[in-house]
Amino acid sequence: MHAQAFKVGMRAPDDVSAAAELLDRNAFQADHVVAVLGKTEGNGAVNDYTRALATLSFQHLLAKRGSRSLEAIARRVPIIWSGGTEGLMSPHATIFTREPDRGRPTGQKRFAVGTAYTRDLLPEEFGIAVHAQVAAEGVRAAIKDAGIASAEDLHFIQIKTGALTTERIAQARSRGRPVVTTDTYKSMAYARAVAALGIGVATGEIAAHTVVDDVIGRDFSIASNVASTSSGVELMNCEVIVLGNSAASTSDLVIAHAVMRDAIDAVAVREALRRAGLAVECELAERDRERLVNVFAKCEPDPSGATRGRRHVMFEDGDINYTRHIRGVVNAVIAAVTGDTMCYVSAGAEHQGPPGGGVVAVLARA
Repeated sequence: MHAQAFKVGMRAPDDVSAAAELLDRNAFQADHVVAVLGKTEGNGAVNDYTRALATLSFQHLLAKRGSRSLEAIARRVPIIWSGGTEGLMSPHATIFTREPDRGRPTGQKRFAVGTAYTRDLLPEEFGIAVHAQVAAEGVRAAIKDAGIASAEDLHFIQIKTGALTTERIAQARSRGRPVVTTDTYKSMAYARAVAALGIGVATGEIAAHTVVDDVIGRDFSIASNVASTSSGVELMNCEVIVLGNSAASTSDLVIAHAVMRDAIDAVAVREALRRAGLAVECELAERDRERLVNVFAKCEPDPSGATRGRRHVMFEDGDINYTRHIRGVVNAVIAAVTGDTMCYVSAGAEHQGPPGGGVVAVLARA
C-alpha cells in the first residue's frame, strides 16, 4: 500500500479549512483517509470537549467529500486528539492516507500505517489488567493492518482510550462492581498506563504475565519505548494507530524514533531526525526542513521531582496541572531543534519510555 501524511494547521478546534483546501487541490482523497492525529487547544482534562468537537468536524468533512457515511467513518477511521497546546505549540492535525500501490515496492522499508478499534470497555474494566489485554489485541490487529512484519520497524503506536466519569462510576456501582478510582482525572492516568502496557505486550517489549493490577501506575520499569497513549471521555474503547516502516510499502515517507531520557533531551530529538535521514547538527539543516512532515513525542515530568539534579515544582502547582507545564517544555525543546513549533507533544507518559522521558518519532520524506 501507498501511505502518505499531511500536516495542517487549525485556527480553532472545528477548523478544517486547511484540510478542505488540500482536498480541493486533489492532494489526497477523502476515502483514502485512514486516521487523523492532532493537537487541540483545550485543557487536556476530563472536560476538554475540544477533542470531541474536532473529531466531529473532521468526520463531517470526510463524509461530505467522500463516499463513506458519518457512521462508517466513526467506526473505521481513528481521529485522535491530544488536548493542550501550551506554550508555543501550534494546534494542528496530521492526516494519514492509504491507497493502492504506486508502482512496485523497491525492497527499501518505507512508511506504513495501520489502525484498529477494540470493543467498548465497561467502567469497571478501566485501568486494570483486562484493559491492557484489550489494548494489546487492538495493537496486534493494527500491526497486521499496516503490513509491518518486524517489531523493530514499529516506531510510534498511538492509542486513545476512555476515562471514567461520574455517570460511568455510578453505572458500575449500580451493578455492584468496583472501579479503579473515583477520581475522574486520575482515571485518565490509569487508562493511559494500561494502554501503554498493552502496546508493550503486543510489541514484545513486555511479557504478558507481568501485566497485573499491582504494577499499573506503580512499577515504571515496565514500559514500552514506542507507546503514546491518551485518554478522554469521548469514547469507551481503544482506538489504535500504528506507525512504522514496511518493505511492502511504496510510500515516499520514512519514520524513525529515539527515546528522550528526560524533558530536555535534545540529543534524542536530533538522533531521531538523523535516523529518519535528515541532516542535523545543533538544528535541522535548512535544506531538509521541507522534508520533515512532523515530530511526535510523549512526555512526563520526572517523578522524582528533579530533572538532572535540579528540583522542579510541576507536581506541586495548584493552579496549573503538571501535564500542561511539561507539554510546553518539550514542545520548545523540539521546536528549538526543528525550527517548527507545530509538532505533536502529548503528556502523561505512564509506562511510556523511561520515567521522565518518552518516545520521539520523526516522519519525513525519504
